[in-house]
Amino acid sequence: MVGSMGRVGSSGDNAAMESFFALLQKNVLNRRSWTAREQLRIAIVTWIERTYHRRRRQARLGRLTPIEFETIMNTTVALAA
Repeated sequence: MVGSMGRVGSSGDNAAMESFFALLQKNVLNRRSWTAREQLRIAIVTWIERTYHRRRRQARLGRLTPIEFETIMNTTVALAA
């Protein structure tokens, strides 16, 4: 895999991608040997959707994880109803 990097000198973009790929390497790629490309693809997608996106704090959500944000929003909607 080759990550898409920003312009030369755009260290913020590169650091974020390097961090992501380091976590991917540690949590998926180094865990076992993959016999088929499709198995690896499914493992990567599963890790991103089930682990990475659910635990990563996001600036747009006020530094909350998506699960925390949904819990707050669902509670607010239930109280308003």
